[in-house]
Amino acid sequence: MKADELKKKYLKFFAEKGHAIIPSASLIPENDPTVLFTTAGMHPLVPYLLGEKHPAGKRLANVQKCIRTSDIDEVGDDVHLTFFEMLGNWSLDDYWKKEAIEWSFEFLTKVLKIPLKKLAVSCFVGDSAAPKDAESAVIWQELGIPKDRIYFLGKNDNWWGPAGLTGPCGPDTEMFYWTGPGKPPDLITGDNKSGWVEIWNDVFLTYNKTKDGKFEELSQKNVDTGMGVERTLAVLNGYDNVFATELFQPIIKEIKKLAKTENEPASTPKRGEKSIRIIADHLRSATFILGDQKGIVPSNLDQGYVLRRLIRRAIRHGKMIGIDKPFAFEIAKIVIKEYSSDYPELKKNKNFIEEQLVREEEKFSQTLENGLKQFTKMSEDGISGQEAFILFSTYGFPFEITKELAAEKGIQIDEAGFNEEFKKHQELSRTATEGRFKGGLADNSELTAKMHTATHLMLAALRQILGDHVFQKGSNITPERIRFDFSHADKMTPGQIKQVEDLVNQQIKKNTPIICEELTLDQAKDKGAMGVFENKYGDKVKVYEIGNPSTSSGQAFSLEICDGPHAKSTGELGHFKIIKEESSSAGVRRIKAILE
Repeated sequence: MKADELKKKYLKFFAEKGHAIIPSASLIPENDPTVLFTTAGMHPLVPYLLGEKHPAGKRLANVQKCIRTSDIDEVGDDVHLTFFEMLGNWSLDDYWKKEAIEWSFEFLTKVLKIPLKKLAVSCFVGDSAAPKDAESAVIWQELGIPKDRIYFLGKNDNWWGPAGLTGPCGPDTEMFYWTGPGKPPDLITGDNKSGWVEIWNDVFLTYNKTKDGKFEELSQKNVDTGMGVERTLAVLNGYDNVFATELFQPIIKEIKKLAKTENEPASTPKRGEKSIRIIADHLRSATFILGDQKGIVPSNLDQGYVLRRLIRRAIRHGKMIGIDKPFAFEIAKIVIKEYSSDYPELKKNKNFIEEQLVREEEKFSQTLENGLKQFTKMSEDGISGQEAFILFSTYGFPFEITKELAAEKGIQIDEAGFNEEFKKHQELSRTATEGRFKGGLADNSELTAKMHTATHLMLAALRQILGDHVFQKGSNITPERIRFDFSHADKMTPGQIKQVEDLVNQQIKKNTPIICEELTLDQAKDKGAMGVFENKYGDKVKVYEIGNPSTSSGQAFSLEICDGPHAKSTGELGHFKIIKEESSSAGVRRIKAILE
């Protein structure tokens, strides 16, 4: 089976079950707490999982592009990836366990024609926070799954979420495919490497985890499912690893060509197989991050740091297998070619992707040799945290590369000391291994809703004062403050900052109601609503009108497509003040602001 066929079959199946097909959202989350990247299809849906009405209805399905870096050290084995596509279907307080499980079973056995003898399932065993999920087990047994193929496992295996530190979560039931010969063994854990491969997960979002670690029952019950395209494709085609699928073979072929290993006889040992897989995965991920409409560039902070780490790790593994020239952009060309039909933003941003990869590879190549010399000098008696930080800050070595080099040579490294130095350097940064920060909206509280509303007004004011080239490039909104990145090359003058503050505060003083309309995408465009119109929105969108017009256009002061929470009127916001304006990255400025 081909990837396109799998995706089309999935979406067609759930469309026939009454699901609206929604497009993949950005890899950079807008409304989900404490994460750098969209790691699951449910991330863009958090407001709706918490009770907001979705314009497309209560049943949704899509193919979502995702990035996860928590298992980055496992990449190179048979199944782990940093970028992947996730098939998902959701019920927003509509159907529940019976329908979700029955449809999963029907799709697996009737549409994909997987034999019953190849399947096993697991359910949540229960703990002090939530009861045993006996209901799901009964449904599976009624469908024909033998009782001895239904396993009860703990929270590490059969509990999903929250996506960040807080949010919707709950027990899940997972489906496994037997890939080995003969009679399969018992499924001891979801991490079992004995031939069982997890291919689907039905999550029953019953609880909301609070900041203090409590699990509160949600006012509405939601179903959230996930099936990884790459892993399922490998299983259906009888491959023992995801890199054997059509999704990776063109990329791997190009890597081997660059490494001059494409003509090696099949009987020879596979030279650099793990490095080839790491390069293929990391540069596929980097291409998608760079191609995203949010315009992330390599840097030493947040998403930019993860991006830099992926690119530089791929470059180092390229050198390890004998690639002796700039090559990252060549791999990106293959990724763009293979994926542009589903993700047109890649083709649109092709020049930007290639330019950034060439620039980053040049930077890293210039510092790699000097950095390796310094590493050799430092490593005689182990590497202190301060030395590891010097390699990072002076020589451009992501800490993980220093860590890998140390492991290869059996050298001790003071990781705790490095982390302490890193925190001193930049309080807001987080280690890329953890791969998370308070991104988008920290929560959906009343205070955060006010801050979010003020951000709409601020963007409109910035465009009036600085020009129509200004667009949002990222945000981090908490109940205490706004952090907002926007496209603009020059430092704002004190006069421009005051003008923006004055425009926002004028709208606050007018105390106008905030109006939300559900419109088709064409209607929203015709009305002049701001949005990123690249494969992001569904058939219906929410358009927020905020404030009275300050020009002769007659249009609301702010008119944006948005899914986040908002205040009811501008008068609720208080007084807006910009406390800092600084550079974020090339061509991007950052504002920090508060409501007093």
